This record gives sequence, structure tokens and C-alpha cells, in this order.
Amino acid sequence: MEITKFDTSEYFKTPEAQQILLQDALETKNSQYLAHVLGIIAKNQGMSKIAKNAGLSRESLYRSLSDKGDPKLSTFLNVLSALNLQISLTPIQNEEHTSLEKA
Repeated sequence: MEITKFDTSEYFKTPEAQQILLQDALETKNSQYLAHVLGIIAKNQGMSKIAKNAGLSRESLYRSLSDKGDPKLSTFLNVLSALNLQISLTPIQNEEHTSLEKA
């Protein structure tokens, strides 16, 4: 029996599907899952192009964005830029964190 590797990138080709997947990854707060999701999106946009635009080798990009990857912050930010994505930080809205605003 031959087993073929399941390629999740085949199911996330549209920008809408990629946005949903990326939002899910961010909500989990799991850095390895987030790296893997960025890898799926990069694969759909062309790994060689993304690697070049991020200033990385293709091999380094694959390694950083694998399901076991945990890229440095600088790599993460360069990959986001190469994917034409940006992040926005906002305060967490709950009782526990609002006390910081009063200090």
C-alpha cells in the first residue's frame, strides 16, 4: 500500500480561505501552528518568490515555516512583509488587563 502525504495547501488557495486559516492560527496562540500556516500561504504564493522577498534562502524558509518551525521574530516579520501582510496589536479587553491601563 502506498501512502501519499496530505498537502493542506491545496485547500487554502483563495485569499479568503487563507485569511480564515491565519485568523485561526492567531487565535490558538501556538507559534508552530502559525509558522505552519504562513508556510501554507507562502507555498501558494510561491516559496522561491517569498524567500527572495524575505531575504531568506528557500531551504531556510521551508525549515522556518514547517509544522515544526519556530521562526525568529525578524524572520516572521520579513515573511509577513513578503506575503503583503501586516500585524496590528491591540490591548486585550478584559478585567484582568484593564488594571494595567489604570497604573
